[in-house]
Amino acid sequence: MFSQWRFLASLGLDVLGFIAQLVALHRLPLFAVQAMIAANLAVTAVCASWMVGAVLGWREWLAVGGVIAGVGLLGSSAGPQGAADVGNTFKLALIVAVAGIGMIGLAVARLPGPARTPLLGAAAGLGYGVLAVAARVLTGFSPALLVRDPAAYALAAAGIVSFLFYASALEGGSVTVAVAAVVLVETIPPAAVGILLLGDKTRHGLAAVAIAGFALAVFSAVQLARFGQTEHRPDGDAALSARSSGSDPHPAARG
Repeated sequence: MFSQWRFLASLGLDVLGFIAQLVALHRLPLFAVQAMIAANLAVTAVCASWMVGAVLGWREWLAVGGVIAGVGLLGSSAGPQGAADVGNTFKLALIVAVAGIGMIGLAVARLPGPARTPLLGAAAGLGYGVLAVAARVLTGFSPALLVRDPAAYALAAAGIVSFLFYASALEGGSVTVAVAAVVLVETIPPAAVGILLLGDKTRHGLAAVAIAGFALAVFSAVQLARFGQTEHRPDGDAALSARSSGSDPHPAARG
């Protein structure tokens, strides 16, 4: 794969996207950033219709419009991020959380039947949520600070654990179910953590707008998770394969 320029270009885009996510997490509330990351499914769907000839039905186009509208509402209503100085106890708790997610994921991976895929997707989503929270509370980005910051280790561990569980979910079950589980769990819990523990707020008087935008963006993203599988079209399957391998939320952490 390293001999293919498209793969190398996708890796470069992944790295740029992850750097942009880190910057966004230091400037915007978690609920806004996580919903915007989930919205990349809309980009995948539109690009698939253009580049690989995938056919989008009216439901997919409606979901794309919902994602755009939801992100627009979030962008207009999100206030500045809350305080990120949480202390080492909070950051160490993130490492413990990653360990717990790892144990849960290993137990879920042994389950037979259809429950395995959504639960593995949920475990991966939890890990990506911890990754986002860890990135949010980083002290800084210089190597000297990262080496001493427990949040940096939580971020790296969460990325590895989540990637493994997400890959397992995609390998052993429905792509639609796995992606929907990841989208839901990687957006809602981190948003709650940001509001309850990190001081995230909306602009004055725009809380209802932010709630509506968040709900619309996440709901539409979940609807787009079924893109390409409704009629089992080859082009749609190719688009989904491309999404699961290189155009994901937290792309650098996912490989």
